[in-house]
Amino acid sequence: MRTRIIVTLCWLFAVFCPGTIATSGNVSGGGARESAIAYLTEPTLIGSTIVQGPVLFTHDTVKMARGEPCTSVQLFDPEKGPVEEIASFHCTPVRRAPVRTFTMRTQPNTDVGFGCVLTEYQFAGDSEGHGVPVAATAH
Repeated sequence: MRTRIIVTLCWLFAVFCPGTIATSGNVSGGGARESAIAYLTEPTLIGSTIVQGPVLFTHDTVKMARGEPCTSVQLFDPEKGPVEEIASFHCTPVRRAPVRTFTMRTQPNTDVGFGCVLTEYQFAGDSEGHGVPVAATAH
């Protein structure tokens, strides 16, 4: 019940804020794996999939060290949890000032004329952003 209330409050916050807003959801606190749930308020291209609504970002530093795709992005259902992986890729680390909440950086999607393209994401409290390659693998 508590999770449902938190998700509902995050959803309401995201709906009433302009642009693409992400909610804080840092699960592991800087360990080998970090996760955050973001609510995309406008159609956002991630890999080759345009998505809008709740998604789960997961970054695995162990996979990154091995040169494997370290980021996965999944559709997220507030009642069921992760539903389907829509993209996975090996991110590009970018030095950034720490942020207070999970943050996404985007640019306008000029190819289709609406929405935006995810270019980077950053977990709350981290001083490292994660650049998204142009050709992220879609699932």
